[in-house]
Amino acid sequence: MKCITEPNNRLDTNTTISYPSHMVLDRLLKIAAWLSLAAILFVTVSPIGIRPHDVMSVRYDRALAFTAMALLFVLAYPRHFWACAILVILGAATIELLQYFSPTRHARLEDASVKAVGATIGVALGFAANWIRRPRSS
Repeated sequence: MKCITEPNNRLDTNTTISYPSHMVLDRLLKIAAWLSLAAILFVTVSPIGIRPHDVMSVRYDRALAFTAMALLFVLAYPRHFWACAILVILGAATIELLQYFSPTRHARLEDASVKAVGATIGVALGFAANWIRRPRSS
């Protein structure tokens, strides 16, 4: 008569799980993209008194913020390039319109266009970076 033993179902805590570096980078890019969007939403809609101040002009500050956010989204979601491109560029106008709900802020077409230009630059940089780092067939 054969004795059948049950497999050991306990989790071995001595083994470490190793993730490929590209998976870790992808996860970090996604987190950074969504955190940058949250930061932009906070700064855009919050009362003017708690808005952070920096040494750059406001126009460059807006453009750079949207450039960075768009770049992060396009890098984080390379297979959804067109969706990212459309959403971040149209999102610039939408985020600007959200200022109507804040009594201390005001929405301007000029501000929305600066943000959209910044987003477009970020999309272009992200497209170029994804094109450079894409796997090549031999």
